[in-house]
Amino acid sequence: MQKQRYTIDPISPFSEADLTSLFEAFAETPWALLLDSAGDITGDNRFDIMLVDPQTTLVTEGLETRIWTASDGHTTISSDDPLILAERIHADFAQQYELPSTELARRLPFIAGVAGAFGYDLGRRFEYLPSRFSNEYQCPDMAVGLYTRSLILDKHCNTLYDCRPETALPFSQWCRAFSPKNVQAPFQLTEPWQANLNKQEYTRGIDAIHAYLNAGDCYQVNFAQRFSAGYTGSEWQAYLNLRHANKAPFSAYARLPQATLLSISPERFLAVSDGKVQTKPIKGTRPRSDDPEEDSRQANALLTSIKDRAENLMIVDLLRNDISKHCQPHSVRVPAPFALESYAAVHHMVTTVEGELAQDASPFQLLRDAFPGGSITGAPKIRAMQIIDELEANGRNIYCGSIGYVGLKNDMDTSICIRTLLCENHRVYCWAGGGIVLDSTAEDEFQESLDKVNKIIPILHD
Repeated sequence: MQKQRYTIDPISPFSEADLTSLFEAFAETPWALLLDSAGDITGDNRFDIMLVDPQTTLVTEGLETRIWTASDGHTTISSDDPLILAERIHADFAQQYELPSTELARRLPFIAGVAGAFGYDLGRRFEYLPSRFSNEYQCPDMAVGLYTRSLILDKHCNTLYDCRPETALPFSQWCRAFSPKNVQAPFQLTEPWQANLNKQEYTRGIDAIHAYLNAGDCYQVNFAQRFSAGYTGSEWQAYLNLRHANKAPFSAYARLPQATLLSISPERFLAVSDGKVQTKPIKGTRPRSDDPEEDSRQANALLTSIKDRAENLMIVDLLRNDISKHCQPHSVRVPAPFALESYAAVHHMVTTVEGELAQDASPFQLLRDAFPGGSITGAPKIRAMQIIDELEANGRNIYCGSIGYVGLKNDMDTSICIRTLLCENHRVYCWAGGGIVLDSTAEDEFQESLDKVNKIIPILHD
């Protein structure tokens, strides 16, 4: 069978604001997805990817995955491993198409392929992790689409690239042919934010984790609280306010049939490019300050903190092990330990871990066997997740899951869904947590969780 070729058409000049305006016309359309590298142009902030109108969708809830195809409108149900199903559909797609052999095609990420959201609870399909939470949210455990067309903005050269099969409509015709919905009224909360734990309950959770740590069950457990409120109006408008205030490199807006996800995450989970694997766990946080001297003091305190370095190192060791399952032997290394990354609300300690993908491995396998990310579970991972299930007051859903893609070039980029909101049934949910170790104090950890949402909750409250 002869493969169909892809066309990559440059549309220049085209700014970040132009892409945001273009996407706004589709923001109420189910399966519209914006992978948004908000903020200053750096290595992780160069490309924005706009996706709409997937040709196949996969929605996993519990033990079932519903697979819908646009060509015939048919839906099938499978109990197979969700990521194996996604990999099969991606592989069938890759057999049908080929990219031009140009430097541009090699440089751009994704082009086409599978993209979407992988909730924290998807991990229950890969490990035995019974949960006391069920049917708590409408948002599914996994919601991904096979997107055959993408619009990719390269912010280095202010050029939008229309990536499509050569038989597809050109950009201008495609825009006219699609029927976008109108954006709703401005976003507005209808009640104050409510936490699912008060300070006393939070302290009891920390005490219970300390008991497990002393007993030798774990050496770090991530513990989170959830905030929620009622709302009306446009989730897209809420996202615009959040992205402006936070400028996080792994921001994303995902309009699913059941829910809308607003993510302003600063954390990369797993990336694969030209066979090179990278993960960048965040462990260690200090609040930002408007006073430059105090802000610098907070950053230096983080970088010199023995506790935060130890906490970071625990997770780095976990992730080195996780990615080594599908990396070439002896290729995993840590080129940048304990680096400072500063965002609008907080300073973070970030370590870069790299490896070379094994020749017989795929990005889907790498994602599956490292999921969910160790930076938001604790270590050892499975026991930490069991303790999380026992002690947290509500399920996590998309929080601490991932949003991202696996592209036609076998490339991948995924986030850790911290600083991420779930909007459904006119309620918005937001979580914040941190890694608990033996020398963690409930007072400090409680305050750190509030620091992490001080550019989210106040922004939406105003």
